[in-house]
Amino acid sequence: MSGRILVGTASWTDHDPFYPRGVTGTQRLAWYARHLPYVEIDSSFYRIPSPRITQTWADRTPPDFIMDIKAFRTMTLHERQAGRPVPPSPEDIGAFEAAVLPLRESGKLGAILYQFPPWFTAAPQSFDELARLRDRHPEDRVAVEFRHRSWGAPEVWERVTDLLAEARLTYCCVDEPQIGSGTMPPLLATTTSELAMIRLHGRNAQTWYRRVERTGQRFDYFYPPAELEDIGRRVERLAASAREVHVSVNTNRVNQGPVNALALASILRLPFADPALLAELRAAPGDAAGGGA
Repeated sequence: MSGRILVGTASWTDHDPFYPRGVTGTQRLAWYARHLPYVEIDSSFYRIPSPRITQTWADRTPPDFIMDIKAFRTMTLHERQAGRPVPPSPEDIGAFEAAVLPLRESGKLGAILYQFPPWFTAAPQSFDELARLRDRHPEDRVAVEFRHRSWGAPEVWERVTDLLAEARLTYCCVDEPQIGSGTMPPLLATTTSELAMIRLHGRNAQTWYRRVERTGQRFDYFYPPAELEDIGRRVERLAASAREVHVSVNTNRVNQGPVNALALASILRLPFADPALLAELRAAPGDAAGGGA
């Protein structure tokens, strides 16, 4: 098997130097979709979009464009009271399902991404929570990203991947700083044959735990060529066991996302790689020629 590889960024609303002068906010998605075949909708984690908005996103993109969408924050147990997670309300789940519907009906829904918080550890109740996700989304591809190191511990890793495979949930591999408990090791796993996923958060250890005003400050990283070559080999390994691989680049200061995405696409020799655009972006004001921190 050699799966189709799609590379894009987490959100299209950042990356100011990526967009030519005169491209307005409402025109950005269409411009983005001319150059990259896939995007991760990140804003849905903070606020559930209306079906009218997601229909607009579907209408502004080509027929073969793919969008992953992040689950709303209550669905991923980011809300807590007295130190305990607050389960999502039926209203939140219903509103999110309504938002997803236009993407599904247009054939542009890639997967629903559950990015769990650092306090979601590999405890028995957490395994139960994962097992319920398939019932919540019976029709859709669902991916799971962990942010606590306990999920990658040797004594539980096989159990984790077995559960995900049994529930038909895609394990989202990550590339991120290896520091402290709020990070996952760079483990590769294909738990569903239809989809593999990897998210690239950069390797800026200095900002990983820092409180910042904008996410671009935390995920501030230009991948140097040697690191992208290594990531490319990991992506190819995933493509050998899944029909499709989604690579979401979450470095989002200035034009880091598109630069890293297009550079990786070039290394992988993907058809949408555009060397001229990549050279133009690398020369744009605000680019950090020295690479990541």
